[in-house]
Amino acid sequence: MSRVIWRYLQAMPTLDLNLLIPLDALLSEASVAAAAQRLQLSPSAMSRTLARLRAITGDPLLVRAGRRLVPTPLALAMRERVRKVVEDAEGVLRPTIKPELQTLSRTFTVRSSEGFVENFGPALIARVARDAPAVTLRFLAKPDKSSAALRDASVDLETGVTGKEMGPEIRTLGLFRDRHVGVVRTGHVLSQGRITPARYAAGQHVLVSRRSSDRSPIDEALEALGLRRQVVATVAGFASAIALARASDLVASVPEKHTQSLCEGMFRFALPLALAPFTVSLFWHPRLDADPAHRWLRGLVREICADPSGDAQ
Repeated sequence: MSRVIWRYLQAMPTLDLNLLIPLDALLSEASVAAAAQRLQLSPSAMSRTLARLRAITGDPLLVRAGRRLVPTPLALAMRERVRKVVEDAEGVLRPTIKPELQTLSRTFTVRSSEGFVENFGPALIARVARDAPAVTLRFLAKPDKSSAALRDASVDLETGVTGKEMGPEIRTLGLFRDRHVGVVRTGHVLSQGRITPARYAAGQHVLVSRRSSDRSPIDEALEALGLRRQVVATVAGFASAIALARASDLVASVPEKHTQSLCEGMFRFALPLALAPFTVSLFWHPRLDADPAHRWLRGLVREICADPSGDAQ
């Protein structure tokens, strides 16, 4: 009998625990390219890893829906469990030194896009004041996606969506999933009735872009339906776009969770387009990876983003 059991164990596939980290990245990003960039791998290497994970789990995990990938029910069920396992493993392998928060005196510089401070800042500041009263948070606007400020230590933390401009050495932690929504003033024609792609495209739009480009994934999705929107104004930030929409008949398209507090009193609606959701992440330079105080702040930001009410403990 023991020989039979031994043969059975030999026939079982070896479980490679190294796959947990790419699995976490794939489930968090729902994108092979974004997961590859997060782990500093090539897209082809990440595709091979996904194929291995599919073979091991017996589930496709991520399936194509139009031009994007969406998680399967098993992937959704696994996502938080996998994240917790990875976090627990990191906690075992890293020093468990805890900072003396009550005596910690330090200024942390955080760079973020418009809306982040307004939406998550109050709860974050309150928690920092309670746990580490001598710590100061210095928030800066984010004019671009360059990682230069993280490299030269002028910024401690940064939030945003992973982009090609982000350096390969930069550490990344997913904070929350978001999507674009339409925002108009109360009483706008789009605040009544069913919103179709044609009705959405027929409005006059304000575009948010920090570059000179006047195209976005929204325009590509409209063109796939044979539609085109009229962009009458381009601004550099979400707050400006929302302010224009609030005071006129313009239509703004902005991230839903990221700008929630900025859109109070306005009518928001799901875009009638096949657009992929995206992950808003936290970025930092590896030199701060093991810094106990920095690690504490990273964990706090993640908690607050998961529960903006500030009830997270």
